[in-house]
Amino acid sequence: MAERADDRLVRLLGIVAYLDGAGPVPVDELARHFGVSERQVLDDVDALWVSGTPGYWPDDLIDFDADSIERGVVRLTEARGMTRPLRLGTREAVALVAALRAMRETAAVQADPGRAGVVESALRKLTDATGEAAAALDVRLAPEGDPRVVAAISSALAAGHRLRIRYVTAVDEESVREVDPVSLHTQDEHAYLLAWCHRSQGRRTFRVDRVLDAVELGVPVEGHDVDPDVDFAPAGDAPTATIVLASPARAVAEQVPVESVRDLPDGSFEVRLRVTNPVWLRRLLLARAPHVLSVEPASVADDVREVARAALAAYADLPADLPDA
Repeated sequence: MAERADDRLVRLLGIVAYLDGAGPVPVDELARHFGVSERQVLDDVDALWVSGTPGYWPDDLIDFDADSIERGVVRLTEARGMTRPLRLGTREAVALVAALRAMRETAAVQADPGRAGVVESALRKLTDATGEAAAALDVRLAPEGDPRVVAAISSALAAGHRLRIRYVTAVDEESVREVDPVSLHTQDEHAYLLAWCHRSQGRRTFRVDRVLDAVELGVPVEGHDVDPDVDFAPAGDAPTATIVLASPARAVAEQVPVESVRDLPDGSFEVRLRVTNPVWLRRLLLARAPHVLSVEPASVADDVREVARAALAAYADLPADLPDA
């Protein structure tokens, strides 16, 4: 799956901060620490080598010891101020206070005492430093999903109890499951429950706003070997679609979970993605229609074409003398 640009940016900044404190680090150790391949670490170092502060002359760029790289060790020689304490203006501080207050209300934070403590500590220090501007700020965030569901999930996670949930999938298939909750995560605007599902006998991820009902059971969770990392990409057994788009639609590769991205000689690009919900793909293609150059399989293109024709036909039935809006 293609990596999101914001995920890579966080890792690049993290590499600089980590090396500044740890000193020279072998490439393989750095790769393990950041959960990427050794090749990716070297690509990240190459990207950082041409990054720096405005001006971008040689003396403005982040620098590494080239000889150490040849020996398989990454040694940062110049961070160009990337690790200095950040000095915020009032507007920046207020924006961070608002973001932290919103984060504090999310289910993923409320269900994890460790996360909640970190957020509260950062918010308290930032609010004190910002003063009256922060006091005048009021942020109210409605939690995603039914508040009773969020409360039941949070309580079960804290107590280590099993849950009975009624869940509806993206294609409106409803089921009742008993799950052992593991953790809550957020991705973009959604919250996800990572759990061991007794019905499926495996690890599953449930979007919280699709949990219609949740009941905390008086049964302790079992000790399952569950990978804590959450992959928000569609399941591997979902059908695939291959789409070629013109360059102006490049944001699709960043905004949509894709299996692969391939740049083409004429400036267009090809994305391959898995489709768990045909309605979602249809909407994506209709929204980007001016930039869609080809779609495979042909059945997907035919489906979108029929929907577009039906929409145009509906407009054709309107009276020609409608008043202007």
